[in-house]
Amino acid sequence: MLEPSNNNELPAIPGKRYFTIGEVSELCAVKPHVLRYWEQEFPQLKPVKRRGNRRYYQRDDVLTIRQIRSLLYDQGYTIGGARQRMTDEGDGNIGVDIKAVIKETIEELEELLRTLSPAK
Repeated sequence: MLEPSNNNELPAIPGKRYFTIGEVSELCAVKPHVLRYWEQEFPQLKPVKRRGNRRYYQRDDVLTIRQIRSLLYDQGYTIGGARQRMTDEGDGNIGVDIKAVIKETIEELEELLRTLSPAK
């Protein structure tokens, strides 16, 4: 289940506002304990904490996690190198995130169009 090797094979992010750590784990193919560790290592990753310290991630958090995953697993960065890369790029990440959001939005709209189109 947690086998996809790159972000292109990961499932589309649903149009929800908040995601639990379990949902994010499945969406990003990363185990929950890894997500908790990454929260300590990457200042960009700050999920909302509510009742009983439960974590709720937003869409931006999921995109950030996918970017971290790509740097570590696909591009071979160390934790320190990935942290430095994300910190150095700062605003440069926005372009990558926007492209990812646009691509996913297009895919979701095309799927919705197929669902709503009458069968031929």
